[in-house]
Amino acid sequence: MTYITHLSHRARGVFYGWWLVGISSFIRTSSVPLFHAMGLWFVALEAQFGWNRTQLSLAFAFTRVESGLLGPVEGYLTDRIGTRRLVFIGLLVMGAGFLLFGQVNHLWVFYVAFLVMALGQGLSGWLPITTMLNNWFIRRRSSAMGWSNSGSRLGGLLLIPLLAWAIDPDYGHLGWALTASILGIFFLVIALPISRLIRNRPEDYGLHPDGDTPDSTLVVADETEQTSRQRNPNGDFTLAQAMRTKAFWYISVGHSLTAVVIVSMMTHLAPLLTDEGFSLQSAGWVVTVYTAVSMVFQVIGGYAGERIPKNVGMFVFSSIQAGAVLVLVAFPSNVEMVYLFAVLFGIGFGGTSPLATSIRGDYFGRANFGKILGISSVPMNILLFGASPFAGYMYDLQGDYNLAFEILAALNFFGALLLLMAKKPMLRTAAERTKVTRQDS
Repeated sequence: MTYITHLSHRARGVFYGWWLVGISSFIRTSSVPLFHAMGLWFVALEAQFGWNRTQLSLAFAFTRVESGLLGPVEGYLTDRIGTRRLVFIGLLVMGAGFLLFGQVNHLWVFYVAFLVMALGQGLSGWLPITTMLNNWFIRRRSSAMGWSNSGSRLGGLLLIPLLAWAIDPDYGHLGWALTASILGIFFLVIALPISRLIRNRPEDYGLHPDGDTPDSTLVVADETEQTSRQRNPNGDFTLAQAMRTKAFWYISVGHSLTAVVIVSMMTHLAPLLTDEGFSLQSAGWVVTVYTAVSMVFQVIGGYAGERIPKNVGMFVFSSIQAGAVLVLVAFPSNVEMVYLFAVLFGIGFGGTSPLATSIRGDYFGRANFGKILGISSVPMNILLFGASPFAGYMYDLQGDYNLAFEILAALNFFGALLLLMAKKPMLRTAAERTKVTRQDS
């Protein structure tokens, strides 16, 4: 508590939760070299080893099996030992994975390296960081998550063109192996100092969510939340209670179906564009554009989530994302239309992201957020297991991505409809549940 109080005074009273937003942005940037730049690595590996798209896509599929098994464990560990320790462990594991990646000379070694990198990123990334921010914010939850995501996209603006320059197989500036090794060393070096800045919950340091005073923490932003608090003063669902609601499954499956398109783009956009005559660095710039637009709309989405129903906002942004994919399918070689795709995709991807995480906190509370998010990610990982290899297989079978991306766009739109149907559940007290049971009988 002394440390945070001293830091807050030096920062002119800035609530430490906002410092954590910036710190979490930096940590989340670690996902850029692994996932957002995935297609760049695939182009370089395909050029050197001749592996086909299906073989390369299986690497991502294997990580979904791993995440599907470990997601609930990560959620449990986050609630049990906290984000701080997981970030430290995760960055060390990811650093070791990138060092192994730099030594790849066989396909199976690539798979192992990718699994290790993905494990490290999972332990230090989305789930524990989101849980931490959910603990530090209630009223400003959407904005905090939006700014955190936006900051990580800013790192992507710098990293993606740099990675494309470094690993481009046609020019050979650094090469993919040396670049991977440099990244591995970097993650190992920053693991301890960055994790020391993490704080799990404001109450552990005598603070309150949003920087509120004890009296103001009872004030809520809308009548629905106030009603929920009257029914249960903590407003917190257990995992079992959350899983018995329709909203849990609508959000879990709907978010999963929209994420299917995102990961497929991360994997196959650069190969698709190079097939159409774009250079790898040009493909990198397309990724940079949708990353830049998504950075802006992370903030806009977070702002909107505090003023309109989050399920409505997710439907709108997710539908825009689905439409962007159809633009790419229709005009894959037209430069102007490809960049239109990038803008629309960035709007949809960026606007949905903070809402998809903050809505779970709004609906299910803080106490068991990590467990709920971990179980909620299982359907996503099941669907993601097949998405990228499916697109790769369809390419190897047909020679293009058209049908694969059309199917993925349709799934995306269906997911948007499910998100729209996710209404906020009400948590009844034990006495109310007993009363309802008696009335039903």
